Amino acid sequence: MTRLSRRAAVGAGLAALAAPSAAGAAMRAAPGDMSLGDPKAPVHVVEYLSLTCPHCADFHIEVFPGLRAKYVEKGLVYYTLRELLTAPAQVAAAGFLMARCNGGTRYFNIVDQVFRSQPRWREGNIKPVFVEIAKQNGLTEAQFETCITDAKANDALAARLEYATGTDKVTGTPTFFINGVLLPNQKVPTLAEMEAAIQRALASKAAAKPAGRR
Repeated sequence: MTRLSRRAAVGAGLAALAAPSAAGAAMRAAPGDMSLGDPKAPVHVVEYLSLTCPHCADFHIEVFPGLRAKYVEKGLVYYTLRELLTAPAQVAAAGFLMARCNGGTRYFNIVDQVFRSQPRWREGNIKPVFVEIAKQNGLTEAQFETCITDAKANDALAARLEYATGTDKVTGTPTFFINGVLLPNQKVPTLAEMEAAIQRALASKAAAKPAGRR
């Protein structure tokens, strides 16, 4: 699990992140939620992630495609992504702001490409990598620059971070909630572990239904 930056850069400024302990409160819609699947699905999976978190990248490259195909696309799981910043926070912020360019129409595609680009960051200069991703998603370099420096977009990101740490009490990434229950996060869950948690949530949902009339 990657711990949050104690001070996370957002655009030209800095947004302070407190680090209270994680809790499994019932989940409700949060500012800026980005979701996939049917909102009426019986299981709601909420994942807090950072684009600079290598564990998050591992999950999204190795596990998420199977989860999406088997549960999200079949209407069993409604998946929601929520954003956090881990070091280097400026890079994570830029990635999220880029993903939300043009109303976020390419959001999940850009998130996937940023994760897959992590090995290239060792070359030192990350900006050309992000500009390349932006162009692959229909943005010019000028539009990319506008997106990551937009004051309203940065303020909205700061509000999402405040919600994450203040309301959902998240302290690191990746963090998963399944129907409001915090999944143990000592390590990145495997697909089998995610499936087991989803099945428990489905069983709990079924048990909570009132008995039918005879």
